[in-house]
Amino acid sequence: MTNEEIKTKGQTYLMNTFNRGAICMVEGQGSYLKDADGKQYLDFLAGIAVNALGHNHPKVTAAIAEQAAKLVHCSNFYWIEPQVQLAEKLITNSVLDKVFFGNSGAEANEGAIKLARKYGREVHGEGCYEIITADNSFHGRTLATLTATGQKQFHKDYDPFLEGFHYVPFNDFEALAAKVSEKTCAILLEPIQGEGGVYVGDQTYLQQVRALCDEKDILLIFDEVQTGMGRTGKLFAYEGYGVEPDVMTLAKALGNGVPIGALLAKDAVASHFKPGDHGSTFGGNPLVCAAAFATVQAIEDENILANVNEMGNYFKEKLVAFKEKYDFILDVRGKGLLLGMELAMKGTDIVAKCLEKGVIINCTHDTVLRFLPPLNVTAAEIDKAVAVMDEVFQTIEA
Repeated sequence: MTNEEIKTKGQTYLMNTFNRGAICMVEGQGSYLKDADGKQYLDFLAGIAVNALGHNHPKVTAAIAEQAAKLVHCSNFYWIEPQVQLAEKLITNSVLDKVFFGNSGAEANEGAIKLARKYGREVHGEGCYEIITADNSFHGRTLATLTATGQKQFHKDYDPFLEGFHYVPFNDFEALAAKVSEKTCAILLEPIQGEGGVYVGDQTYLQQVRALCDEKDILLIFDEVQTGMGRTGKLFAYEGYGVEPDVMTLAKALGNGVPIGALLAKDAVASHFKPGDHGSTFGGNPLVCAAAFATVQAIEDENILANVNEMGNYFKEKLVAFKEKYDFILDVRGKGLLLGMELAMKGTDIVAKCLEKGVIINCTHDTVLRFLPPLNVTAAEIDKAVAVMDEVFQTIEA
């Protein structure tokens, strides 16, 4: 089918929950996608930080094919070898002790909220269930994670929400400390707010939050759904801050495209979950765990973190140069290959014009261009994207 034929059928049969463009991607290889009409695109969104190793990475593809030929799914009533192997890989590479697998970042955050509330009640008493999150945060679209999300535009039409969530300005320690009470069981933060506009957590702030949590015996939860698995130049963003979370959530890049989420916690916290407290039918199935294991192994074997740091600095320099060249660019920020460019106007037209020229980027929070290329992106690919953006920027009147 052509792009137009697929679009027409999709509009007939699919719920209208996404603001989709007029194209359908049918193939991918490395940093490139191809649509149903045969046009090629340089993908600097990577499925919204999902395709960490690009499209159709040979090791991940081989792992999926091999596992699919053996066993795709069985219930968690039994031990699952790829699940155990992936768990070992994540735990030995982090400061956490135990992991639970689900199917998405929202599920991972949902599990973290449940675990934090159970911990609060069992350690501090029945009234300890409140969770503090940040303004501008994004934690998912289930009812609990939507409640945790500090953006009112996502809340419209879905109240009443869960009780016990409070929002404070990001990077403002005094505001956060003032909101803490004997009812607080956890503080839930993204080290970098991706969906909220690529706002980077301040190191001193996060260290102060850690110290406060230690003092009050409050859990520190890091939502690393977007920052985890190498996106910032460390396998996990917390490593760059010198701050250890009690609980961490992962998804997106963990499976390089297959649906998987992970909830990791230290033993003292994880031990509060008992059989029957939490679960998932599909979570941690053999197929996705095999894909995720191959993804993490490739990140290690192919020196991906070094590339993220080198290419992240290279790309950021190019974006900063744009800021000096064009008055409508207000700021460039981010870490590694999670980068944002704040504009003086809405960015949707720029995104559309780049797409016409074969480069996929994203605009979040109306005015922030967000760049999330594959972690194995090359300098030549960055140069190509930058050249296209320069062409588009020259057509913009601030």
